[in-house]
Amino acid sequence: MMTIKEIRKRLDGGEMSCRELTTAYLDAVKRDNPALNAYILLTEEEALRVADAVDARRAKGEMLSPLEGVPFALKDCVTTKGIATTCASKMLADYIPFFDAFIWEKLREQNAVMIGKGNMDEFAMGSTGETSYFGPASNPHNLDYVPGGSSSGVAAAVAGGLAVFGIGSDTGGSVRIPAAFCGLVGLKPTYGAVSRRGVIAYGSSLDQIGPIAACAEDAALVFDAINAKDPGDMTSVGSEPVTPKLTGSVAGMKIGMAKEFFEVMSPPVREAIERSVKLFEKMGAEIVSLDFPMLRYTLSTYYIIACAEAASNLGKFDGLRYGYRTDAAADLDDFICRTRTEGFGQEVRRRILLGTYVLSAGYYDAYYNKAQQLRRAIKGEFAKMFKECDLLLGPTVATTALKKGSGLTPVEMYQTDICTSSVNLAGLPAVSVPCGFDEKGLPIGLQLVGPHFKEDRVLSAALAFERETAGEYLRASGMGVKL
Repeated sequence: MMTIKEIRKRLDGGEMSCRELTTAYLDAVKRDNPALNAYILLTEEEALRVADAVDARRAKGEMLSPLEGVPFALKDCVTTKGIATTCASKMLADYIPFFDAFIWEKLREQNAVMIGKGNMDEFAMGSTGETSYFGPASNPHNLDYVPGGSSSGVAAAVAGGLAVFGIGSDTGGSVRIPAAFCGLVGLKPTYGAVSRRGVIAYGSSLDQIGPIAACAEDAALVFDAINAKDPGDMTSVGSEPVTPKLTGSVAGMKIGMAKEFFEVMSPPVREAIERSVKLFEKMGAEIVSLDFPMLRYTLSTYYIIACAEAASNLGKFDGLRYGYRTDAAADLDDFICRTRTEGFGQEVRRRILLGTYVLSAGYYDAYYNKAQQLRRAIKGEFAKMFKECDLLLGPTVATTALKKGSGLTPVEMYQTDICTSSVNLAGLPAVSVPCGFDEKGLPIGLQLVGPHFKEDRVLSAALAFERETAGEYLRASGMGVKL
């Protein structure tokens, strides 16, 4: 895996042109993507156009931005004008947007090179990457295992050397889970730090865009490039740049650990987390033991709210204006019913039905209102814990990557989000950083959670951990581009 800094050095030093770099990545995608299924769409024409523009600027001696000329993968729920945006669904398999998402506008302004649109769980609903209409992505560390979801293709592309960094979305762990499964750094920013305009919504009060990268410094650079305030998103507030604030130190920092997380971890994950705790102590941090009793309610709270919002957000996909439409129907009601039944996959239909149920008359107060009350209580517990510590530490996922076709029940799959979903409910920033491997060589992720708009704090702690371990857990998969 190449880092942004390494790519920047090669481009700025004249070791290669941006077109040569981009062509190398495009060739690697054509060779390895059939095995990884990381990309739904290869945007070769767009990539080479930007590469030539970067080379023209270099020839004039102009100063380049940190991401200029750097190849990346964009999750396919981010709308791109004139370029297909499918959300990995049959419903939008042929959809070509007429507008750009804010996040794509920012990256295009900086001449970052989009290699392609990343595969994902359909409408971002899944934790393994297996619900995509275009087939599951594979984990580059072992092709028989899942890369995690829902930003599965983006993580597989970065870990597989088919992109330098990626942009994913995180509703309940969809950036951090694939980062953990693929041995990468995944940042879920504070809610509102990055605009959601133009991102096809799953749960509007939970969704947040974030980077997946090879290291903490790369994640910081990408976050700084996309965190501007957007007047077109009423929840957008932006954020200050974090890269200048990275200290790479945890000396004197209080890091809290909730014992409830240790009750759900598998033995390999527990061992890696306990080893990491000792390293943080060695680096000068004070470990504080905390209680998080509300953890047991987070999954039910999260899935009630997320499914309710999904049912509302996906109501517009009826085949009348755009997207998939059935071939035959008896009347309008039958047309809409058949279109949605045929156009949505099983997991999406399940979540729409769950969301519709909890919002229906007679159940709204019993489920949705109760979940909102629990959400406020969960936020309160986080606020209470942050009065006693600077950061929270725990596993990103309680297990390592699952084998493809594991046959998990929906409830078992939902439990994958036990360590991550509470962060989205509270709107907090969190980062997953690699901290070990299990006996099969599959990566393990460590999660660091901070108070609102303290991305610099979580990334500084992640950077300190990387330096202390000398990149020991950033293991390349052996696939992808060779420069």
